[in-house]
Amino acid sequence: MELEKFDSVYFVGIGGIGMSAIARWFKQRGKSVGGYDRVKTPLTSELEQEGIWVHYEDKLKDVPAEYRDKDNVLIVYTPAIPSSHEELKFFQKKKFNVLKRSEVLGLISKDHYCVAVGGTHGKTTTSSMVAHILKHSEKGCSAFIGGIMTNYNSNLIIGEKDAPVVVEADEFDRSFHRLSPNHAIVTSVDPDHLDIYGDEEQMKEAFGKFLQLVPEEGHTLIHYKAAEKVNMYLENLYYTYGIDQGDYQAKALRGISGVFYFNYHGKRTIKDLSLYVPGFHNVENAVAAITAAIELGVPSETIKDAIASYKGVKRRFEYILRQDNLIYIDDYAHHPTEIKAFLRSVKSMYPMKKITAIFQPHLYSRTQDFYQGFAESLDQADQVFMLDIYPAREQPVPGVTSQMILDQMYTGDRKLVAKEDIIEELSNTNLDVLVTIGAGDIDQLVPVIGNHFKEAAS
Repeated sequence: MELEKFDSVYFVGIGGIGMSAIARWFKQRGKSVGGYDRVKTPLTSELEQEGIWVHYEDKLKDVPAEYRDKDNVLIVYTPAIPSSHEELKFFQKKKFNVLKRSEVLGLISKDHYCVAVGGTHGKTTTSSMVAHILKHSEKGCSAFIGGIMTNYNSNLIIGEKDAPVVVEADEFDRSFHRLSPNHAIVTSVDPDHLDIYGDEEQMKEAFGKFLQLVPEEGHTLIHYKAAEKVNMYLENLYYTYGIDQGDYQAKALRGISGVFYFNYHGKRTIKDLSLYVPGFHNVENAVAAITAAIELGVPSETIKDAIASYKGVKRRFEYILRQDNLIYIDDYAHHPTEIKAFLRSVKSMYPMKKITAIFQPHLYSRTQDFYQGFAESLDQADQVFMLDIYPAREQPVPGVTSQMILDQMYTGDRKLVAKEDIIEELSNTNLDVLVTIGAGDIDQLVPVIGNHFKEAAS
């Protein structure tokens, strides 16, 4: 299918972070772009300000005629949209050109040199690092990122028509099997989305199939721990990376005042790199991104400058407040391994301070599968306020609640708190380091909490 032949593109679920990036890409290419989403958010408001039409009720009669012209409109939808959605049902029944988001991304990747970053966690930060380095260089790139890059205040970078494309390889719904990667990175392979895969082995096999998409002349890079899980499915040569581990390494790592300094060792050696986004996992992400940039011929000094100027992704170890009496950090972590890595980094940076965590579980299925892992990870905090499960696309599962996690924890200071009561709880709590963790709508609490403490300090 030729994407250029369509005059208009309509997105069912336009407010998703991945969907909105593709919507912006089409808009910048001169297409008429519109769509539906369930609720108005800061992101959908930004889309509207950019000239993209968005509405918030599933009513076909509200959709303008230009998006109901079967021959000239492309319909893009996300699997997060239920099959009962009236607009989507209409477009499918009337045999419009209807594609999943992953299929559109696959078509885009097919026409460019593609760097695809997969993994159950780490893919957003790593792909944004690759994009930032390439943007910083003469190569340039287009990039579709699953988060808002702080350097650009966007989830999209638009490069020249022949520039490389950087994409996230999303394992949900096996979306990454539709990509055409020349350079593939896998950051992690931990059990997740078992509602889709059934068991961990099928998920590992799916990652193997993704890596098999890389041509023999391409480049495959896998975190050394992930490689142990998928190497039986790999056919072509691959390389590994890590901190003091693998074919490509960060060495001489030291953290000083929240900045991580390290040397990169691989086909080249780059000394005294400085990364201002904290976290051991982010150093590993940087190793993967640097390796991709070297494969694309980016000079060492350019890479060094780009890593030093990289500011991260919104909601990935994002500092909200740095006051004398309170540090507040927000993170998107929603899998036990992510939470463990995040809290480990926080504890290493503030070893003598009390850490208070607010966590919102994401999905009933994920909570049911990993409640013990969540409990073990959250036990690293000194105090935990647990919110109710954010359902996203799911219906409630009988007996599956946030209390399942609390019941498995050892941390004595823990309790279930309603979102509307969280400010009162925090006001009556002695805080040193506060962290909010989760992928649901906990992000809406972040500015409320931040403003509360800013006003209290003024």
